[in-house]
Amino acid sequence: MKGFRLWLFVTFALLAGGVFIRLGFWQISRLHERRAQNALIISRLDSGVVDVNDIPRDTALARFRLVRVAGIPDYDHELIYAARNYQGSPGVNFLTPVRFPGRDTAVVVDRGWVYSPDGSTIDAKRWRDRDSVFTGYVEEYPSTGGISYVGKPNIIARLSVDVVRKALPYPVAPVYVVALSDSVKAMDRIVRLSVPPLDEGPHKSYAIQWFFFAAVALTGAGYVIFGGR
Repeated sequence: MKGFRLWLFVTFALLAGGVFIRLGFWQISRLHERRAQNALIISRLDSGVVDVNDIPRDTALARFRLVRVAGIPDYDHELIYAARNYQGSPGVNFLTPVRFPGRDTAVVVDRGWVYSPDGSTIDAKRWRDRDSVFTGYVEEYPSTGGISYVGKPNIIARLSVDVVRKALPYPVAPVYVVALSDSVKAMDRIVRLSVPPLDEGPHKSYAIQWFFFAAVALTGAGYVIFGGR
């Protein structure tokens, strides 16, 4: 019976070691993907600013490109992106549709963050921009899974293109623009967002941890096997 338990332990340790090794290589794969995405973001942000109406129709090709949005902000149909945190404080983001003369389709601009104690209630009229031209990068909506507050379609809890289109009375582009920060900082100004983080994330440290766990499991199995002999 003792020998059976030992070999059961060895089998489990070997299986666990194999799983840990697989997870370690998976994290390395994620690291390579993150580096490739960072290189893509940098190359597109460095490609120069273009008019938002000139970006590729393919959302994957349009993503992360710097664009200029010059139109008419429709503040009467502005959407509130609720429960957005900034430096640990609750607030909301303003999703403002911008319309263009001679075009039916609007482009939504995420104008940035404003503090809100409950993460949803805000006096939106106070935070309208003086300028009607925005510069930022293109982001792709999640295709589905959006949620708005019950009875309040203009307050979005989870963002997606379908929930935005349901809340607006006209067609909306399948991408939106994240307005970037300008040189003016003031308490009465919206906090503009920034470009996506270009770090490598935790994947390298996670890979090291998984390989360490694998080494512990395999070393334990080897000790039991050779110690028994």
